[in-house]
Amino acid sequence: MSTPLGLFASYHLWSLVAPATGQQRWHCQMRRGYIKARQHEPQVKALLTKVTASQRIGLLAQKGIYEFHHNRHLLNQLDGAEKVAELLKLSNSSHEVQQRVLLILKKYHDDPLLSGKRIILLTRGDEGFPKPILIEHKHYCFRLYAAMDCIFIESSGNLHIVDFKTGKSAFDRRQALVYLLAARYLYPRYKAVASFYNLEFCKKSELISVTKGELDFIEFELASIAQKHQQDLQRYHQQSRDFSTIFPPNPGYHCRFCPFNSICEFSAFKTAQEGVRG
Repeated sequence: MSTPLGLFASYHLWSLVAPATGQQRWHCQMRRGYIKARQHEPQVKALLTKVTASQRIGLLAQKGIYEFHHNRHLLNQLDGAEKVAELLKLSNSSHEVQQRVLLILKKYHDDPLLSGKRIILLTRGDEGFPKPILIEHKHYCFRLYAAMDCIFIESSGNLHIVDFKTGKSAFDRRQALVYLLAARYLYPRYKAVASFYNLEFCKKSELISVTKGELDFIEFELASIAQKHQQDLQRYHQQSRDFSTIFPPNPGYHCRFCPFNSICEFSAFKTAQEGVRG
């Protein structure tokens, strides 16, 4: 079976298509439209290339963990966190970013999660899109993208996938499920588990594991998401005037946190701003 052009799935796409549990009120399909259908328009492209403080903190934290284990002697040096900060050129960042990332590095230096682990993958976080996994089935075919932060082998022989987090966002179990599906194809000889670890609060999630039947269901769910998204894109390219019908807006308080609130005609935040100016 040949892969239909553009048919793909990832955790990011899943999160854009369907809200996490309890997040239905704040979920907006129009955001997916901007990111996936109109990303090449100059205004949209400019907004997409902006890096927020939170995103920069997450990236630098991931790079910091990589540097600690790439230069393992730094874990044993009293000024190891400061040395990693220098490698990251942290002084070039804003005060908030410097403060929070340095605290993350110090906490990790004091209690390194991966110390003594048999690490088989640890990314810097800026490698770009990973090579897609081609998933072929009798009834569907799509490319799966899964950018994993870290994988190590436990003493039990299990494969353990860890996703690093910063900030106060809740863990989304679906991300771990996508990683476990990817592991089925990338590391078929291993039984895999997944977890999240918040580097800022040193908080571990529960271990997440699934059965073969559950993985089959996740795979089917992602195939359906890939198909729906492709159909939406095709509809938009055929009739771009129907953008707000294909990707319906859901305006509300959450608009103030959307990167597209300055150009979205449905943005409640933009309307409120214009009301104040008026």
